[in-house]
Amino acid sequence: MSNQTVLVTGGTGFVGIHTILQLLQQGYTVKTTLRTLSKTQSIVDALNEAGLTDLSKLSFFEADLTSDNGWDAAVENCDYVLHVASPFPLGEPEDENDLIIPARDGSLRVLKAARNAGVKRVVLTSSFAAIGYGSDRKGHIFDENDWTDKDAAIPAYIKSKTIAEEAAWEFVKNEGEGMELAVINPVGIFGPIIGGIYPASFEGVIKAILDGNIKESPAFTFGVVDVRDVADIHIKAMLMPEAAGQRFLATSEGAVSFYDVAELIKKERPESASLIADLQPTAAEAYTSMSNKKAVKTLNWHPRSREEAILASVDSRPR
Repeated sequence: MSNQTVLVTGGTGFVGIHTILQLLQQGYTVKTTLRTLSKTQSIVDALNEAGLTDLSKLSFFEADLTSDNGWDAAVENCDYVLHVASPFPLGEPEDENDLIIPARDGSLRVLKAARNAGVKRVVLTSSFAAIGYGSDRKGHIFDENDWTDKDAAIPAYIKSKTIAEEAAWEFVKNEGEGMELAVINPVGIFGPIIGGIYPASFEGVIKAILDGNIKESPAFTFGVVDVRDVADIHIKAMLMPEAAGQRFLATSEGAVSFYDVAELIKKERPESASLIADLQPTAAEAYTSMSNKKAVKTLNWHPRSREEAILASVDSRPR
């Protein structure tokens, strides 16, 4: 059990709620931010659903990434900050700066408050979006040494994650005053849903396939990681000395296509597959290769299989 205090930003998010759950289970004192305190009950309900009834070590703070208000109180007396709050857009904005500026300035706002409060280490949730886009690199195995080309013709969300992570590293290097930074770069996040707090992957992949709204499998594949393992890697990166100044690609082994997900559900959850369309296999050359060796070796991180993560999402579907 720990007597340390951890701030988790964005407690109503999919990664946020699972991270809070694991930290409380491990005995930490946890603070979390919400854009509005009216959402507090959704966090309580989710934790109760997950079997956690003693929430005496959890407190709530109202803070928005677009404003300075509330952040000083949120980070006060914290040993660590896990900055997992990360809005995911439902569509492409008319102006890319509508995504880029909040993502970049929000991260810098949290880092400045953490530095001023004497926080030892911040773990920032970035994304594979900051690693694997903007260049045609067939046959390349992506890892933490890769960066997305932000000057390429890429969607605003991908550009925003890249710029925000670059800005975070630059800030800690030049203005961090000894505060440590570690960065987690997850791929598509799946896994069990608690308290009705859904990830973008559920609506965009799982529900769309189950409802038969995916009619073809495009030449696009993605990595999969279970949310429980994403929470775990954040905590490992928070604690392990070797994680300071490092970024970690969080992915299970291999990539999948929409066809692969559909076939997995048909095979393992046939009772849920009645509406799934007949998709054609995705060409082998479309598959993206990526490596989690650094996280496995440095952090002793051992993620669940992509199949387990996907099926946990399917099993969480409201009946």
